[in-house]
Amino acid sequence: MKTIISPSLLSANFLHLDKEIEMINESEADWLHMDVMDGVFVPNISFGFPILNAVGKVCKKPMDVHFMIVHPENYIQQTADSGAAIMNVHYEACIHLHRTLQAIRSAGMKAGVTLNPSTPVNVLEDIIGDIDIVQLMSVNPGFGGQKFIESTIKKVERLRQLINRENSKALIEVDGGVQADTAPRLVKAGVNILVSGSYVFKAADPKATIHSLKELETL
Repeated sequence: MKTIISPSLLSANFLHLDKEIEMINESEADWLHMDVMDGVFVPNISFGFPILNAVGKVCKKPMDVHFMIVHPENYIQQTADSGAAIMNVHYEACIHLHRTLQAIRSAGMKAGVTLNPSTPVNVLEDIIGDIDIVQLMSVNPGFGGQKFIESTIKKVERLRQLINRENSKALIEVDGGVQADTAPRLVKAGVNILVSGSYVFKAADPKATIHSLKELETL
């Protein structure tokens, strides 16, 4: 199957957000990745529900919303109401992760769990069957344009082994430093979904860049 491509809106030109969304709509992108940051869980603030709601009205691609905030469980219904198809929460931010995933699914969205670079994949052993998407951060969360953390490749392989061993249907997503040299290696290691921000939105031809990522064959 073709790799799922989810360009990250964090790297878009916010002065011309309408044109950026139009580009995504016309491209081969499968999803639109949206990073919500609170300045508490991560040392940065991005955007919140005014942007989610506005984009949700015009974006023709499923919104893949990644919450880098404390207490994401407080915003599940608001996220669903914005039109989001996927709600991804950090393992490190959720005390009652199983309950949160159930609530996300009950709200009609796919449930994702994100792991920080220092969090091992084995923490998901008892819950992997309840997860639709596992997102691995291949940079430290909070800022775009960071250098790819090389150990992520081995981490993807370990996660793929866990998913296969537990007969889980979870897809693997990677966020951070995804570009021409890292994307093929990630897909070869077992990644299904590539999140790419600067590499796509700063490209001379974003649609062509998305196409090149889309051509990668995944498991």
